[in-house]
Parts: sequence; structure tokens; C-alpha cells
Amino acid sequence: MYENFSQYFPLWIFILLMVSTPGPANLLLFSSGAQNGFIKTIPFISGLVSGKLFLNILFSLGLGIIVRDYSILLKIFTYISVIYMIWLSLRGWNAHNKEIDNESILGYKEGFFVHPLSPKTWAMCLIAFSKFTEDFTGIFEIYFLVPISFFVSQIIFHNLWCLIGDSINKTIGLNSYLNRILIFITIGTVVWALLLVN
Repeated sequence: MYENFSQYFPLWIFILLMVSTPGPANLLLFSSGAQNGFIKTIPFISGLVSGKLFLNILFSLGLGIIVRDYSILLKIFTYISVIYMIWLSLRGWNAHNKEIDNESILGYKEGFFVHPLSPKTWAMCLIAFSKFTEDFTGIFEIYFLVPISFFVSQIIFHNLWCLIGDSINKTIGLNSYLNRILIFITIGTVVWALLLVN
């Protein structure tokens, strides 16, 4: 396994680029960090990471093959995703109003379903499990390497996106205009992801 360590680098670079770049989950974290702060967003981050790990385990057990053979499933999940992500985004519509701040706080449960319903996540899982694991033969590589690699990358970058949002709140403050701009950017990204998948 260790003598072929370098064969994992393309997979890791792919995961790094996919997890670190803007997508529905990262923009929701950015908005939530700006609206509620880092500490209050930790349950949401935990849900995001758990949901993605759950999805990666399903892909390692063959979900990708089912999706590849029945592409209508991907389309169904994509449309459900768009509705769910827009709903999560709009929950923070009045987050700048501290009197009703608790209504906008996203928790573990909301976070858990983000990645299983995210078009970007499904696309990255399909690519990771079909293109980058073709030459993998070991049990560790097939069932553990990809989920663990995504897991570590998510812990780093999901926290970073949330901290960036939190720092915006602490430096320039969150007003209704900034809050709603963040919401529209998140919704725009979700719609863009939908168009890419279809």
C-alpha cells in the first residue's frame, strides 16, 4: 500500500479542490457563520460532516453504480436538493435582527441532510468513486480511503468557511443588506449547481 502512496495524490487534490471551493454547503456555512457566529454553527458543521460521511460510505458500498445505472434518481435528488437548500438559506432571512436570531440557527439535523441532497456532492462522489479509484484493489482503498479523505478535508474547510463568515460579522457587522446578499449568493449557487447537473 505504502509503496504506491503517490497514486493517492490525484484523488487528494481532487477532494481538496472540491471541498474547499464554494458550493451549497460552504456558502450555507459562510452565511450561518456571519448570521450566528462560529460556536452556534458547530452543530450544523457536525451534521454536514456526518451526512457526507454517511453518503461516502453508501457510495463505497455501491450507491454510485445504482445512480449511474438509474440517472433519474440523481435528477430526483437534485430537485429535492434545490428546494431544501433554498429553504435553509431563507431561514436566515431575518438573522440580522437579533430579537429573532434563534429562528435562523441551523442545527445538526439540518446539516446532516445538506450533503446527501447536494448536487455538487453527488457529482464529486460519483467522480471520486468512479474515476479515481479504478486502480485501487485493497479493501482499505476501496472502503475507507475516500470517505476518510473527504472527512478530514471537510473538517478543515467547513470550519474555515464558517470562521470567515464569523469574522465578517465581527469586523463589519451583519446588516439586512449583507445578510440578504449572502442568502441570494447561496441560492444562486444552488441553482447554478442544478443547471450543471442537468
